[in-house]
Amino acid sequence: MVTTVLVLGVIHPSTTTSASGVSPTTTASTTAGIHSGSTTTTGIHSGSTTTTIAHAGSTTTTTSPSRVPVLVANASGVPGAAAAVTTELQTGGWSLLPPVNASSHLTASQVYYLAGQQKSANTIATSLHLPASAVVPYTTSAPISSIGMAEVVVVVGPELAASSKTSTGTSTTVN
Repeated sequence: MVTTVLVLGVIHPSTTTSASGVSPTTTASTTAGIHSGSTTTTGIHSGSTTTTIAHAGSTTTTTSPSRVPVLVANASGVPGAAAAVTTELQTGGWSLLPPVNASSHLTASQVYYLAGQQKSANTIATSLHLPASAVVPYTTSAPISSIGMAEVVVVVGPELAASSKTSTGTSTTVN
């Protein structure tokens, strides 16, 4: 049995005017839980508004790269491609897992993300010069048998393998 709870908050602004006649300060906030514990908070302080919106499966929250586990999988058929992309991403401060081979070859690279990591996935795609269309939510149809603890998965296709600095060792592994 699956239970879904949606909590809606109502904004009740309060206005305070100081005795000196200084501009009023309006403060309001609401918190709503949206599926799987996501939180939406809106605050209004001294005329400025800050909004963070959480949708099921994504959020605008910024996470430090060192706190985002990233897995790179080779789906290009080019030996060393995943290792080269892993090395390239290390310079950005990402928390990288050991590179692996994908379960099948792709014609184009993809960057998959788990809930809450779309912004990180977009940042990674941009750093690798991949189009925004390459960033997609992770599903079990991704060509990788296990993502382990990864929250972002980069699946290297032939175009990314060709543009990355791959090693030309004699290894029989593809990653």
